Amino acid sequence: MKVLHVISELYPLIKTGGLGDFAYSLPHAQQQLGIDVRLLLPAYGDALRTLKKKPRVLAAIDIPAGGTARKFRVLEVLPKGFRVPVWLADCPALFDRPGNPYVDGSGADWPDNAERYACFAQLAAQLAGGGAHTGWQADVVHCHDWQTGLVPAFLRQQPAPPRSVFTVHNLAFGGHFPRTEYQRLQLPETWWHPEGVEFYGGFSMLKAGLVYADVITTVSKTYASEILTPAFGHGMDGVLRHYSHKLRGILNGLDHDIWDPATDPLLAANYTIENRQAGRAANRAALLSLLDWQPDDEIRQQPLFGSVGRLTSQKGCDLLTAAAQRLLTQLKAGFVIIGDGQQGYIDQLQQLQARFPGRVRLYIGYSERLAHLVEAAADFFVMPSRYEPCGLNQLYSLCYGTPPVVHHTGGLADTVVDATEENLRNGTATGVVFHQPAADALHAALLRAVALFHHPRYWPGVQKTAMQQDFSWRESAQQYLAVYKEPLT
Repeated sequence: MKVLHVISELYPLIKTGGLGDFAYSLPHAQQQLGIDVRLLLPAYGDALRTLKKKPRVLAAIDIPAGGTARKFRVLEVLPKGFRVPVWLADCPALFDRPGNPYVDGSGADWPDNAERYACFAQLAAQLAGGGAHTGWQADVVHCHDWQTGLVPAFLRQQPAPPRSVFTVHNLAFGGHFPRTEYQRLQLPETWWHPEGVEFYGGFSMLKAGLVYADVITTVSKTYASEILTPAFGHGMDGVLRHYSHKLRGILNGLDHDIWDPATDPLLAANYTIENRQAGRAANRAALLSLLDWQPDDEIRQQPLFGSVGRLTSQKGCDLLTAAAQRLLTQLKAGFVIIGDGQQGYIDQLQQLQARFPGRVRLYIGYSERLAHLVEAAADFFVMPSRYEPCGLNQLYSLCYGTPPVVHHTGGLADTVVDATEENLRNGTATGVVFHQPAADALHAALLRAVALFHHPRYWPGVQKTAMQQDFSWRESAQQYLAVYKEPLT
């Protein structure tokens, strides 16, 4: 079976979130199952500059865009650490820009995003169908998020197209553009209707993927159910209910080549279940040293809560700030928070750190090493997301023996077993779960975590049970293979 993954970011070449990790890990797991996989990614300037090898030119294709032609080269490269070939859609006028692939330095969307990803989608459809004379033709085209939503629509124009699968990683990002842009790009008028790409007077690339793909998947079973409701559907719930017969929920996996405390090169000390206490103590010391933090003995006797991620409303940053402030007025716990995002949330966290300087450490930005050390050094990892399609940090936390504190939503609900009295007794608890996206509920969960930390019988068991969970990519890869093969309805 030949599978083409069409993606807008790919770790480690270009990454803004979990999609980049997914785009690396699933194809490699599929390759181990014997699937012939290719990855197609825009040739962002920053991604090209990371390459150590000169790419090979596979093809040159002109893509129409509003009465003109964008000249693309298709480059092939096997980056260091990859077993799967990467195809780069090279059009400097559209993709050779520094920084974030979707927004400029001020955080505003690139004004030509519609053209950029419409051209990319048309190129992908041509490559998948063998129209670029590369000698390789896909059986399945697996598309990811709104940036690739037009690919299934373009494939439908071919006489015998490959199967198309469209994965929604986060429904909140819909790729919405005005009607004028649709007309300027001269996209097919046959798509312009309420059952097609039209969305409240404009058009949505994400909706195109939902409508025209043969199969829709998303990244956890609970999220697949949640997005059928107005609360989580972002205006697409009606479309998704109509196409629910082709919707599947498949949980993301954990890439043990990158995230494994026994082999992780970014840790100060590697460890397993058996020697986790010594290993985690060494990593705690390394983390505190990097943060220039010397908590006193009283603070060290209380749990350290860690958090790594975007500082946004979706991630519950305001809930974390409010609940942490309440907890810190009650006892001398510690918080280490790594992330970047909206300035208002940064200001709130900086005020928290100023009020509790010996108990809160804030790092604005992203550090891969700090992210790994937090997983290996904190006692609990806090994820109060209002919604979370799958989440990866809770999987890392489980693997590293750092029980997560999570809101019961999406993939968090599917992967973390609450430390109720019953689950503690039967040895299945792996974290602390709260059920309302509110600061009071998170505060109560943090208090439960503190009590668990001080319980001499249950605390070691929860850590061990967490580390024994298996969320490897192999099972998820098998489920995607089954989707690729199932009869179309």
